[in-house]
Amino acid sequence: MVVSPKLRARLRDVVQQLLVAVQQLRLPGPSVLPVAGAVVGVYSGLAAGLFANLIGLVRGGSYGVPLLVDAFRTGSETQARLAESLTNARWHFEFIIVGIPLSLGALGLARLIKPGEGREEVKRRLEVLALLVMGALSLYYPLVALSAVNEVLGHIHRDVEHISPFLVVLVPMLGGMVVGRLLQARPETHGHGVPEVVKAVESEGRLPARNGLLKLIASAVTIGTGGSAGREGPIVYGGAAFGSEVGRTLGFTRRELAILMASGAGAGIAASFNAPVAGAIFAMEILLREFQLRVFSPIILASVTATMVSRGIMGSAPMLERVAYMMVSGWEVVFYALLGLVCGGLAYAFIQCLHGVEEFFQGKRPGKVSAWLGLQPLPVRAGIGGALVGLIALAHPVVWGTGHEYANDALVRGLSLSLLASGCVLKLVGTSLTLGSGGSGGTFFPVTVIGAMAGGAFGEILHAVLPNATAPSGAYAMVGMGGAVAAMTRGPLTGMMMVYELSGNYAIILPLMVTCTLASALCHVLVERKAARAGEERLALRRTPVRELAIWEEAVSSELSVEDLRERLISSKAAALPVRGTDGRLRGVVVAGALGERWRQAGEAATVESLLDGAPVLPQEAPVSEALATMDAQGVEVLAVDGGEQVGVVTRLGLERFLQAGHGKAPPHELPFGVTEMR
Repeated sequence: MVVSPKLRARLRDVVQQLLVAVQQLRLPGPSVLPVAGAVVGVYSGLAAGLFANLIGLVRGGSYGVPLLVDAFRTGSETQARLAESLTNARWHFEFIIVGIPLSLGALGLARLIKPGEGREEVKRRLEVLALLVMGALSLYYPLVALSAVNEVLGHIHRDVEHISPFLVVLVPMLGGMVVGRLLQARPETHGHGVPEVVKAVESEGRLPARNGLLKLIASAVTIGTGGSAGREGPIVYGGAAFGSEVGRTLGFTRRELAILMASGAGAGIAASFNAPVAGAIFAMEILLREFQLRVFSPIILASVTATMVSRGIMGSAPMLERVAYMMVSGWEVVFYALLGLVCGGLAYAFIQCLHGVEEFFQGKRPGKVSAWLGLQPLPVRAGIGGALVGLIALAHPVVWGTGHEYANDALVRGLSLSLLASGCVLKLVGTSLTLGSGGSGGTFFPVTVIGAMAGGAFGEILHAVLPNATAPSGAYAMVGMGGAVAAMTRGPLTGMMMVYELSGNYAIILPLMVTCTLASALCHVLVERKAARAGEERLALRRTPVRELAIWEEAVSSELSVEDLRERLISSKAAALPVRGTDGRLRGVVVAGALGERWRQAGEAATVESLLDGAPVLPQEAPVSEALATMDAQGVEVLAVDGGEQVGVVTRLGLERFLQAGHGKAPPHELPFGVTEMR
């Protein structure tokens, strides 16, 4: 086929125009953040799948050695089941069809971009995102295969009665010792996962990815050997840590980094519970504490991609039995309100018990036993805690592992009142022992089980007394799960949406709203009212940029005469002026209150340069907390603020008035500063 010269010229012009357009491509942080959130969600889903398979492998290696041996026998039933499981695995090859062309396209586009004029940032962001997508594809399919194998080899009967009592005690003890040894050299990885993420997001700091991986491994050992802990805490920590590393690699600001960490954490909840809406709400309600449009896209995309990936690896079967409970009479609103108070009290008891056990094992409680435990290394303490949990599991199997299977039994009324009541108390104690002694894991899963047990017991009593006015106890068990989560997190929306998504029952939403709201409010009043107020103040200090409190002034030149400087200072709003050097850069600030002493020291040789404060210049996006810290460190009362086209100053007195005015209730222009107020 012969192409005419006119057509060739036209194609050449189009290609040249495309190349010119490529060179003008810019990828600012806000535009890349949703894509980065989706990629972080993919890795959170992979982490959830990896974690679930690690738990299964540890459990299979601990309790299912005969089945593992049988898998190597030619023609055995286990081999046949393995082949069937691999054939029926959810491979989702469409991920390759979509992912590889997108990645190669992004890499090709990055190669076309020429260096210089700020285009290196664009090239780097395209290359990083493309490589992350290809890396996720390379991890997904091995995890699908591992999950298929684990369905056969890692499936152990859930009942502790089918395992030797000796192993039920010994294996958790050994698991605790292994976990203690893993975490002994890294104290920053201790804790339950979620509190550490909340702290990192609030401070807009970072979480190392290697700590997230270590926490996943340690938690898999804890849960796989029978420790009473949840899966969500490590996944939340791991997702946030990966989001932190990706954000730093892409060159995001601290605020964008915090949003990406919250996206990874919410994606971890979404993947763990197969509940994308609850994961997104968790990120916004618990971590960021804001519902603004700028945080919606990355968080929602992260939750969606994490759920898709985790469903491909672990399946899409609902975690809870789908039961069609609903309100029977209007009187039940009162009963669900009482259940909310019960859940709030239980969450408070769990928090107190957990902290009490931690202090006891750390030697901070009175008595010789606590003092002796405090002298022991972490592996010994965690091993003792594991043995105690094993002994409790012999009394009630709900203590063994996550125990979420028994929440399903409570939903379908498969447990007696005595098993429900004792399971609630023993699960609370067992989880406190596991985590308080040094084990690793989360608290969400155990709290849902505790709530299900408490709600089921509450419902059994009510239904026995008022059978015609109340729903079966399974409805109260379902609502109790949401109430316990809401109380534990002080997040009523998270508790509501999590149980609603898990149950798939819209008819239960009204009881959920009542119970979750009251449970959250009661626990908040009991343990966090003062702490929350202090946390809000810290949050305002970290999130309010100094540009909102700066007094914008025209900068003076460093070559200005001292006499003219004095006249300018007297007429300035803050009795302080920013100073530019001969190179046009902001050098600092001159304060009227400091002129007298410095003028005397300089004598006739006094210049604007000699009268400058030595404090650094703040960017306009710097938070109030950074401004106060800089003032304290430098011993000054005023700092220069660089706003690009405009410059100004911020004063300690202005910041203090901002705090006294209720964190921004008084606008900056209503906070005047006079010469006589400068200290």
